[in-house]
Amino acid sequence: MTDFVETIMNPQFIATALAAVCVFATVLTVALPMLQRDQMNRRMREMAIERSKMRSARIAEMASKERQQGTSRLRSTPKGFMQQVVDQLKLRERFDNEELRENLKRAGLRGQANIVAFMFFRVAAPIIIFFLALFYLFVLYDSGYPASVNLLIALGAGFLGFYVPNMFISNRVQKRQMSIKQAWPDALDMLLICVQSGMSVEAGFAKVGKEVANQSLELAEEMALTTAELSYLQDRRQAYDNLAKRTGLPGVKAVTTALVQAERYGTPVGQALRTMAKENREIRQSEAERKAAALPPKLTVPMIVFFLPVLFIVILGPAIINYMSMKN
Repeated sequence: MTDFVETIMNPQFIATALAAVCVFATVLTVALPMLQRDQMNRRMREMAIERSKMRSARIAEMASKERQQGTSRLRSTPKGFMQQVVDQLKLRERFDNEELRENLKRAGLRGQANIVAFMFFRVAAPIIIFFLALFYLFVLYDSGYPASVNLLIALGAGFLGFYVPNMFISNRVQKRQMSIKQAWPDALDMLLICVQSGMSVEAGFAKVGKEVANQSLELAEEMALTTAELSYLQDRRQAYDNLAKRTGLPGVKAVTTALVQAERYGTPVGQALRTMAKENREIRQSEAERKAAALPPKLTVPMIVFFLPVLFIVILGPAIINYMSMKN
């Protein structure tokens, strides 16, 4: 054991090992790009074929979902029982407002059925959670507390259940906005290419909606809806404003404002899209830099807990072994 430790701690052995590692890293750095270059064309073809298959599958999935839901979520009708409860308790007078409708649209829940369902669960969720908590505390789990304490716990759970629908909507809005935000710069670049190639804005939105379905189904849905609104609305600015309201993202709102100004003042749409695409790329780069700058503080505690003890063992281990061997 002592000979092994002395061999490892020998400066000549350490220098030889470091030189071998450096040579191996150099050879790997030089050879790896050459190997990848030979396979680049084949991999690009495979990725193009796979992307086309996935896009076709996602579009078919969207179409099947729309058929299963009847006609569309835009024309869905509320269920009878929920509608009766909402009408009898007059929940529309208490909860129905413009802010609620905007939040549901941002969550991708459109139509009267989703509004009625949200109002119904605002009332039903506290009651359901209250009885579930009672069943758990008095039947499934023996907490050892008095019945009055268990009843108070169930009441507290029921009170929290009043906020469950709002939490569900907020979580859905955040996930949807994140998906749209990640795919929006690429979609804007594709829209710029379509406009520069001579396509109209409506055709560009339709084309981008089909292409971006593989990356973000939510953004593809919004692009398709905007294409439909551009086709039948008399005021095209209303379609752009609706897109900004449905997404609730500053980047999308800036692009729609630029499109409205381009149509109002007659400026080239391609120039406005080129400027906004550049700004969106810069925003995405700044966000990536911000996330990278926030990593060192987050890694401080894991490094102290996991890395430093191992480092001390590696540094002090041979010295302790030598000391114990000399003592023996």
